Formats: sequence, C-alpha cells, structure tokens
Amino acid sequence: SREPSQVEIVEGCRLPVLRKNQEHEDEWPLAEILSVKEVSSRKLFYVHYIDFNKRLDEWVTSDRLDMKKLQFPKKEAKTPTKNGLPGSRPSSPEREVRKSLDLNLQQTATAPSRGKTLPTPRKVEPVPVPAQVSPAAPVTTLSTPAEAPQAAVFPAVRETTPFKSRDPDHEQLASLTTNGNARRIIPAQPGRKRKANCGGTDEKCVNVMVCLQDSQDSSDGIPSAPRMTGSLVSDRSHDDIVTRMKNIECIELGRHRLKPWYFSPYPQELTALPILYLCEFCLKYLKSLKCLQRHLTKCNLRHPPGNEIYRKGTISFFEIDGRKNKNYSQNLCLLAKCFLDHKTLYYDTDPFLFYVMTEYDSKGFHIVGYFSKEKESTEDYNVACILTLPPYQRRGYGKLLIEFSYELSKVEGKTGTPEKPLSDLGLLSYRSYWSQTILEILMDLKPDNGERPQITINEISEITSVKKEDVISTLQYLNLINYYKGQYILTLSEDIVDGHEKAMKKRHLRIDPKCLHFTPKDWSKRGKW
Repeated sequence: SREPSQVEIVEGCRLPVLRKNQEHEDEWPLAEILSVKEVSSRKLFYVHYIDFNKRLDEWVTSDRLDMKKLQFPKKEAKTPTKNGLPGSRPSSPEREVRKSLDLNLQQTATAPSRGKTLPTPRKVEPVPVPAQVSPAAPVTTLSTPAEAPQAAVFPAVRETTPFKSRDPDHEQLASLTTNGNARRIIPAQPGRKRKANCGGTDEKCVNVMVCLQDSQDSSDGIPSAPRMTGSLVSDRSHDDIVTRMKNIECIELGRHRLKPWYFSPYPQELTALPILYLCEFCLKYLKSLKCLQRHLTKCNLRHPPGNEIYRKGTISFFEIDGRKNKNYSQNLCLLAKCFLDHKTLYYDTDPFLFYVMTEYDSKGFHIVGYFSKEKESTEDYNVACILTLPPYQRRGYGKLLIEFSYELSKVEGKTGTPEKPLSDLGLLSYRSYWSQTILEILMDLKPDNGERPQITINEISEITSVKKEDVISTLQYLNLINYYKGQYILTLSEDIVDGHEKAMKKRHLRIDPKCLHFTPKDWSKRGKW
C-alpha cells in the first residue's frame, strides 16, 4: 500500500519513511530528502528524520517511502548566503525546530541561522539545535545512537540564567535544607513565599547559607557569547547540503569499526571507500588495509605523542600541544568531527591543548576519548570539545574525562566551564557530573556545634572548580530550591539521596589527584607558544 508511484522525488521533499525504533518496532516518522543517487540502476534517498537527531540520517530504498503523503518543497524557500550561493533550505527541519524553540522560550534566546555567523546573544546563550550534536562536546557516557528527539535537547534558558534574588530588600542569602523525609519537591514559584516543611520534630534539616551576591559577575551573571577566534563553535556559515550528509561509511581504528554519525572533511577521494583505515596510535588515515600494514611497519608510536601526565591502573592521560604535534591534532579533530556536529573543525590547532585518555594493554595505549582546551580562554572555558569514542560509551569514561578537566582547573586554581553550546549527549553527561559532584558536597556537610552547617556558592565553586553559574543552574535543574522566610531553602528528598547513593555505587572510575603530574603554564607570557 506504500509503494512509490511514478512521481519523481526531488531534494527537499518530505514524506513518512519506515524505520525501526529502539524496541525494533516499525514507525513512519516524517523525513526530508536531502539527496538522491542511483546505484546499480536502483535509486537511493538520503533522509533526515525531522524529529530525530541528525546522527540517525541514512540512505534508504524507495520501498521505505510512503508516497501517499509526499510533500513537495516550497519554491520561494531559497535564500542566498553571504557569498551568493544558495544555502540549505529555510524549509529544512532545523529551521522549523529553531522557530518552535524560539516560540517556546518566548523569544528570550536567539538561535543561530544558517548562512550567518552566530549572533551575539543579548541575555542568554544561543540555543543549540539538537541536530547539531555531540560530544565535542558530545561526550558521552550516556549516549546511544538511538532516538534522541530534537525537542529533548535543551540547554534550557532557565538553566543557564544565573539565580537571582526575588526579594529586592533581602541580602541575597540563601539557605539550604536537607530534608530526609520529604517525598516530593515543589519547585519554587517566582515572587511567592512558600512554606517549607522544616520545623517538624521528625525532620532532619541542614540549613546551608548560600551567598548569591558574588555570583552576579560577567555582566550581571549572564555568560557572554563564545568567541569566534580560537573557539570551536560552528558559525554554520558553510552548513550546505554537502556537510549535512555523512560522507564516511566506516572507520577501522585498531580492533574497532566505527560508523560515523556526521560529516567530516576527510579528503574527497577517501569518501567513496567502503572502509577508511586509521592508525590507532598516530591517527593517520589510509585508504586500504595494505597501506595500513605498510604504515605500521614504519610507525613507532605506541601511545599518543606528548607528555603522559596521569596514570592509574590501565588508564592514562596524555597532554598534546596543538602547535608541537600539529599532524596528530588535526587527525584527532578529523576523527572527532565524525561524532560531533555542533562544533566546527579548524586546521589551526595551535591555540589548543588536547588531553587524550587511553587504555593500556600489551600492544600499547589505545585511545578511548579526549577533550581539547584553549591555551588562553577569556570566558573561563576548561573544555572546547569533548568526546568518548562510541565503543567506549556508556561505561563511565565520559564522566572521567569531565572529572579530569576539573582536576586540571583545580591545579590551575581556576573555576571552569565547558564551551557552549553543549551537544545533547554532552549536556546529559555534564548535568549528571555536576549533580553528583554538588550533592556529594552537600551530603557530606556535618552540623557545627548543633548548628546547621553553612556553605556559600563561592565555596562550592572553589572546592569543585565548577563555575558558579553551573552550580546555581544545577541546583535549579534538580528542583531543589524553595523560597522560605526570605531565604532560599534547598531540600534534599529521600528519593534524591537514594538516587545519588545508587549512582555513586555504580561510578567505579574516578580520578585520583595523587596520580596527576601536571604543571600549568602561563600561556599569556609565552609569545607565540
């Protein structure tokens, strides 16, 4: 009943396409045709599922198309870009998602549009579109290449906006309550005083005074826009139909074969190969197994270049200077771009340091993931891109990378934050890390002489090296903050405490600061590095 008719399907058409969901059941989501090609006299269609992440885009045959509901592209939908060439269609799903995101956020955020550079946000950061994912941020231990609906990606404006006092007369002090018996938390209502259940005899309350006054820095606490110089944030100005499509079929890296999620600018002649071979130690790309075998007889590397600054058990971290090891850094960026979509790739790796996490066995140090970091960041970014390679995802390595980035910040004596926008998977991992780290501190607080212990946002930030805005947004995200008698009370319910304890039991991989051998450099005094 769904057989295609004689109507010609062109790029830009939309129609339902058959795919399997996570439960391996058939579904027919609406998809956009991005490209059409013919292989062995058989037509193939490259489709983007409109309500799904771009990493699920794929080539499909005509028998998976529902021609009865075919929608043709609107003719007036072409917009020239600044270089005069047509960009991607305004009817593309990302634009519609952006439109709906803007409406949902009541026009408090400006989303970057294709063919233009990122606008400087007025009050909030640009809203990243889910179709531009992953961990260069995307990291991630919580990832799965299964459905990630676009609506689910929300570096929500309420989360990134600093927490401000709603009572202009009060001293901007908040208290934090640990309530062992509370079953449900009602989020605080703006401008409304709520009664908090912290006076009863069976309540276990710990009030922590949290000073919010000092956190109103960086132009009233609102993070400034990412810089375009040195930053890896994509301005989407070259986001044409080519870069919207995966161009590498398969990558062989050591004992793993990886299916890329996104476009990566490997040389054009390599994109037609069924498998792209990479040396797992120097990351050089080769066109055939024979070339790889010949390369391995000459390649002496058995670990990433650079200094090994951490080792515990089989886990090691290497620090690589993007200027001193340019070839390796560029090859690493090319590989990472296959799994990151919201960050762009620059061949100028000089301004960056790369921290590569490896797992050791008798054959050498095998890359697990990495993060990059600007040598000098004016926005306190301690991570530019972050990625756990797919074979190692969902095993705790993503959180280990994040934890390591904050350990470096502690040694540097700074607070840090990841470069925005975060991917959907990156946001999940960071949100989980921040929550566990902050809850760990709050639950370890002990009463002082019978009095409730006190801690400030600044102190939490100094202990963890997590930026104040991220501490506050995490407390808001967890719905812990209530307003009571002129103070902000943070209530930890039994559910939250139990959930935290269970999560920490599963978190076997941790960074041991004693195993870190790292001396930070003052890059501002080093001329051209």
